[in-house]
Amino acid sequence: MGVMHHVGMRLAHFLAKPRPSRTHVPTSPREVIAATLRKGDVLLVDGTSRFSSAIKYLTQSTWSHAALYIGDHLGTPKDGEEAHVLCDVDVEAGVRMVPMSAFAEMHTRICRPVGLRDAEIEQLCEFMVSRVGVTYDMKNIFDLARYLVRTPVPDKIKRRSIAFGSGQPTQAICSTLIAQAFNSLRYPILPEVELIDTSTAGGQRAKAEILHIRHYSLYMPRDFDTSPFFRIVKPRIEGGFDYHALAWAKDDLPAPGDAPVGEAEVMDQRAGSA
Repeated sequence: MGVMHHVGMRLAHFLAKPRPSRTHVPTSPREVIAATLRKGDVLLVDGTSRFSSAIKYLTQSTWSHAALYIGDHLGTPKDGEEAHVLCDVDVEAGVRMVPMSAFAEMHTRICRPVGLRDAEIEQLCEFMVSRVGVTYDMKNIFDLARYLVRTPVPDKIKRRSIAFGSGQPTQAICSTLIAQAFNSLRYPILPEVELIDTSTAGGQRAKAEILHIRHYSLYMPRDFDTSPFFRIVKPRIEGGFDYHALAWAKDDLPAPGDAPVGEAEVMDQRAGSA
């Protein structure tokens, strides 16, 4: 067990190493994102490491990581310290608290649950914080390493053969822990839906939806993006976006009377064929 743990940690360090060439430009400044986030929001991250690339490929998604925004749940930080307002699961450190700067140079998306009461949001945050120190699920590391190794097995088959995580209570990966936190409130992410026959007051038959909670180990970062129960929040729009106030470079502005981009070429072609 000690040898496997050591190998797993070496693999984790290799897979987690950032690759600057894979960096995507953030679509909103960090301060705008910070001002938009609310307690209980899920922050999805487009990571740059080998680990992130594997997750994005296997899940066919832009998002490789997820963190829960807990805001001031830990209280006011000490003078000179940056507030640790996000709780996530790192491949090397396990469950941890991090500041906004941890994802400052990465493309992100805010997914917001709807209708949670203040007490429920606090319960959600406490669930995550109470898990700080729990280690990353080593099974996930070996699974992703197996995907990255070049073998004659087609990628499609490798993708189907990999399950995310072992589901052990003392181990976690980012999306499964957050899903477990929402499951503790019985808040839906992507539940299984069962349709049953019912009768209305007038005797007519109808269909009713009965939701079944999926096991938390089955969730991936992209599921918060595709969930019909989470609102996608755009920081620039939330901050009062007005396109009339944008400052464009003069060289990018069309001169009066110019045809729209693309139309000039079409008009030249028509003139030549006339």
